Formats: sequence, structure tokens, C-alpha cells
Amino acid sequence: MRVTVQQLRDWKRQGQRFAVLTCYEYSIAKLLDAAGIPVLLVGDSMGSVVLGFENTLPVKLEDMIRHAAAVVRGAKQALVVADMPFMTFQTSAEDAMRAAARLLQETGAQAVKLEGGTTVAPTVRRLVDAGIPVMGHIGLTPQSVHQMGYKVQGKTVQVATRLLADAAALEDAGVFSIVLEGVPAPLAGRITQSVSVPTIGIGAGPLCDAQVQVIHDILGLFTDFIPKHARRYADLGQIIQEAARQYAADVTGGEFPGAKESFTMDERVLHELDAGEPRLEVPEHAPAREPEFGGYAPQPS
Repeated sequence: MRVTVQQLRDWKRQGQRFAVLTCYEYSIAKLLDAAGIPVLLVGDSMGSVVLGFENTLPVKLEDMIRHAAAVVRGAKQALVVADMPFMTFQTSAEDAMRAAARLLQETGAQAVKLEGGTTVAPTVRRLVDAGIPVMGHIGLTPQSVHQMGYKVQGKTVQVATRLLADAAALEDAGVFSIVLEGVPAPLAGRITQSVSVPTIGIGAGPLCDAQVQVIHDILGLFTDFIPKHARRYADLGQIIQEAARQYAADVTGGEFPGAKESFTMDERVLHELDAGEPRLEVPEHAPAREPEFGGYAPQPS
């Protein structure tokens, strides 16, 4: 059974914390799903960590659709949430409805996420009324990078008051959860206590109901940078580099491929080729089958 938005609300009432991870492709989705991660966020953070842009703004709706569909194909248990890219929902509620409908219809995702508080609450209400589950996102909102930068939000009374109002407006509009990004831990705790839906922190301290991290950060896929809010649980970047170096050395040294990685053929065919008289014959008894050339298509469960 796939995790539902109602389960997340129930976990909030029961005091059960849960983990969320970003995910952008099929193979990682399969691994995270098998690991029991209950929520996978196909974030527009792919702009930076997958597509190589400076920020999330260049990510298009088509990018989100392609990657979210791949994640859904890999994850059979997790709730999959797809980010709504920059300017797919800010222009009008009608534009937001069309974009959200495409995300759900063309990917199979179960919910969408959008950034903003009181200003987007009416749009959130329209989406929710149409049957589209919405995850909110306040605090440091990367789509507003040119306005606010990558700075912690809520350190002044004015901004902290606004964030509390944003959370209340989103809850009233019907979101099933709210991401709190780059918010001081005490304020995040107060916001968490003030709403009945789960809060999901990233750089918001331990008092949120859940935590989300970018998968590349916890796996150490970037060897030169780790955000303050992240913790490395593996150093796969170094492992991948070393594996690639060893592979290259084996190829240049003639060590790869060897007999184990090569395919054989009936030597009679070679003899006929040498004799210049190739014939097309169907053998009376087919030779024992070798392993077929590897394929990566999803296997039926």
C-alpha cells in the first residue's frame, strides 16, 4: 500500500516523526522505496544537483514531468510529491491548475508542492478544492533567490510574524504538510506547534514533525561542498571517483573486459567465414544458452 497524505496527518497527531528525501530518477527511487522512506520529493532542486544550473529557476514543467514519472515508476510504496516549477503557479490560479493537473496526470505523482505563504493561499485552496493534494513551502524559498538570497528567514520579529501567518494561511487553505526551509529552530518549533499538519524541516532544527534532505547531500555525491543543515551518511562521491579510475586503468591496461565479461560463439562459424563459404543453417539442437546481454528495463513484480 502506498503512503497517503492522510497517514502523514495521522502521524502528526500520534507524534510519529518521519523522513523525506529528494529523488529525481528511477534507480534511486527503487532503492529509497526499498529502504522504507515514506515520502519522496521530486524537487526543483534538480536544477542545481542534476541539471547543473546555478539555481532552481531554469527548471521547466517538462523537466519535472519527466523526472517525476521516472520516480513514480521506481517507487511503489512511497508518497511521491512533485515540485511546481517557477512561474507555473505564480501567474494565476488557472495556470496553477493546468500545471498541477499535468504533474499528476502525466507522472502518476500523488501530490504537488509549491512555494509561498499568504500570497499563494488562494491558489492552494483552488487546487485542494479540485482534489489535488498540496504541500506548502515557506521560509527560505529558493524560487525567490534573487529577492531574499540563500539566507535563514525569521530572525526578526517582523519576518517571524509573517512566517507564522504564512503557516496559518496554508493550513487554512488545506495543505497536508508544510516544508520549513532555513528557519531558526525555536521559530520552527513554534510554527510546528501552531498548525495541525506536519511540518517538514530542512535547515529548521529538530522540532519539526519530519525532515527532508537532498539525496546528493546525505550520500556525499558532491565532494567539495556540504550545506550546514545536511549530514553525510556516505561518501559515495569518492567511491564513484575511485571506481571510475580503476575501470579506466583496467581498460587502458587490457584487464577489462576479460573472458568473464565476453560472449562466445560456435567456432564452426569462424571456420566457414575463413573458408569463404558462409551458410545459413538452423542447427538440429540449439546450443546451451549463454546469459543474455544485460538490459535495464523494469522487471514485472
